[in-house]
Amino acid sequence: MSTRAKITLAGSFAFCGLTIWGVHYLQRYEKELMRAGLVREEERQQRKQQQRANKEELDAQKALHEHLIQSQSVKATSGTASDSE
Repeated sequence: MSTRAKITLAGSFAFCGLTIWGVHYLQRYEKELMRAGLVREEERQQRKQQQRANKEELDAQKALHEHLIQSQSVKATSGTASDSE
């Protein structure tokens, strides 16, 4: 085999090896990106669920607050009326 043929063969092997390595590297990189995307999506869903729970609790607290304000005003009014008698 001539030197030129050996260089061409070695270059072909190197090119094929680098191509295969590059493809596998890109596949691993894309797989990691997809996993990171899933993790971010899961975190986003958890935050959304927590926000919903917080809003429901806030609404319940507001309703309870309003109820307590109304019941205290009624008691205060009825208490003053009975005091004046």
